[in-house]
Amino acid sequence: MGMKILIDNGHGENTAGKRSPDGSLREYLYAREIAQEVERQLRLKGYDVERIVRENIDVKLEVRSGRVNEICNECGAANVLLVSIHCNAAGMGEWMSARGWCAYTSPGKTKADELAECLYEAARIHLEDYAKTFTDEDRKNKQVPIRTDYSDGDADLEARFWMLRKTKCPAVLTENLFQDNNDDVDYLLSTAGRMTIARIHVDGIIRYINKLQDEKH
Repeated sequence: MGMKILIDNGHGENTAGKRSPDGSLREYLYAREIAQEVERQLRLKGYDVERIVRENIDVKLEVRSGRVNEICNECGAANVLLVSIHCNAAGMGEWMSARGWCAYTSPGKTKADELAECLYEAARIHLEDYAKTFTDEDRKNKQVPIRTDYSDGDADLEARFWMLRKTKCPAVLTENLFQDNNDDVDYLLSTAGRMTIARIHVDGIIRYINKLQDEKH
């Protein structure tokens, strides 16, 4: 059986906050646009991919994880992967200095760590132009294009997010730059930025699937 790819686009149009201070970026809409593009590109390459949330309203986490686990029961959890797409935030409605891309897995060593590492590999390649937008002020504020935590031996950050803990398959949550940083928002909303964020996910997912196939041979 081939790998079933599940894409979760975070939040909904009725979720409070979750937007840039000027309202130009709304996380629910941006995440859906990226998820749709990731789905489109993967389908063109022949992969079996499905978005688990097609509604614009917020869908409860219990429902989201339930949809994922139903597919895991049908296909076998080892044949399913999940990526949940979000934008980060550092404050409560004001422009902040935090910048950068990162990915989360649940605490401990899991198969999701391998998926996250593949996404990080893709991010290092595709965010080279984004990295060039960093200023001396950004560096002074200790901001980096790709945020990591190597305390456990790998790049991904760890958190007990519901979609990471309550799903049966390897699951990674990506935070695609900061919706309350002016420079990040400008990049995210640019055509190049949108395509870059989509490519990170497409490339990272394919890297993971190819790695699994190599391990079987």
